[in-house]
Formats: sequence, structure tokens, C-alpha cells
Amino acid sequence: MSYTITAVDRALALLETLAEKPGIGVTEIAHLTGNTKSLVFRLIYTLERRGYVIKDPSTRTYTLGYRPLYLAANAHDQFAVLRAAEPFLDVLATRCDGNVNLLVRDGLNSVCIAVRETPAPADLYAKVGRRGPLHVGGGPKILLAFAPAELLEELLASPLERFTDATIVDPAALRRKLEEIRAVGANESHGDLDPEAYSFAAAIRDAAGEVVATVSIAGLNATLTDEKSNSYRRFVRDTAQRISAALGYRPKLRAAV
Repeated sequence: MSYTITAVDRALALLETLAEKPGIGVTEIAHLTGNTKSLVFRLIYTLERRGYVIKDPSTRTYTLGYRPLYLAANAHDQFAVLRAAEPFLDVLATRCDGNVNLLVRDGLNSVCIAVRETPAPADLYAKVGRRGPLHVGGGPKILLAFAPAELLEELLASPLERFTDATIVDPAALRRKLEEIRAVGANESHGDLDPEAYSFAAAIRDAAGEVVATVSIAGLNATLTDEKSNSYRRFVRDTAQRISAALGYRPKLRAAV
């Protein structure tokens, strides 16, 4: 028995589509969401009345309205990880010339919940609210490494999408990489999602010791030097430790032998 309310599911899918592709018309929305044009008209009419969608009468296209801002502001205030992380993200952003990202896992995807952009931002994948695959990138692979075993098996049972020549698409090779990540609680990637980009990431733990998020520094490989690489590895680990401590995490001391 499914408890999914189809109309709600379709309305949310429509809003997410407009978030990714603002300024599109009914025909394209219908194509992207897999709905009929008549259904899209009805959904948009309802969402427009509630302030979630705005129509441009001159172009007959749609964008998100003001109402999602209200939800976003309240979600921000209620999200403990984000509240704890923000001051440390601000500090990290002053210590590097790449973008600083905060990611969490939502099912089989990563979700970016905060970004601090460099003054000369590159066109990188991570944007606030954007969902991404778990088998690529610095932070997402950490989230996958510490995900429940059944979720990992579900992901590995399906073909792994190749984004670049550096993408790991062999399940056995990905398992080995995830074991390495679990051992150190950190990861770095170079060109496995965007061929020109790097990412240095570290795991953030909550009071129970569970990995609940990752913090990363991302930028273009062309700007990276050995000195920066060494610094960024230290910076993300230090920042992750500080955010984890703010969430109540205390590392267990190893017993003397």
C-alpha cells in the first residue's frame, strides 16, 4: 500500500523543476515533469494562488514565487547542522580561494545546504538546494561511505553513471575507495564529476558519532598547487572537527594497552 499523495508529489516535482530551470513555459514543464499540459495548468494555477509560482504575462513563463523563501528561512532556522556550521564555514571561506560547501545526504542523493563562494566564483556543480549523485565528488562519497549498508547495496545494484574518465563506475573499485574513506573520515576528488574541478572534504559527526554532513573546499584544478592542496586538507579536517564539536561530538579516547 502506497501512502504517497500523487497530486502533492507532482506539485513538489514541478517546484523543483522551476528551481532548476526558471523562466520556462507550460509545454517545457510538462515535458520535464512527465505530466500533461492540462495537469500542469491546474498545478500552476494552485501554486500561483498560494504564492509559490509567479507568471510573467509577457512571456507566459514561470518562476518560483516568494513563498518558498518563507519555507527556506524557517528551514534554515530549524536545521541544527546548518546553524552549527555557518560560523565555521565563514572562517573557512577566508582561508581558501575555492568555494566552501556543506552537504547532507537525502536518500540516494547528496544535497548542498550551504555555499560560501569565492570572490571570483567558478561555475561549479554545488548550488544550495541542488541534489547530486553519491558516487562522485569529495563530500558525496563520504556520505555514501557512512550510509546504511542497505542503501549502499541499493546504489551498487544499479549502473553507476559515468560523468568523466575519472568517475569510478566499477562497484568493486568504489567499495575499496569507500573503505579508505571510512578509515580516515576524509576524501578528495579530482575531475570525477567535473573534469576541471577538485574537492577536498571531511566528515561532520553529531553527538552520537554519526556522520550527518560533510564540509568541502572546491575549485578549479588549474588554480591548485601542492601547497594549497596540503593546506586545504588540513583546513577541511579542522573545520569538520570544529563543527562536530559544536554538534556535541566527542571523540572516544583509545584505551591504553
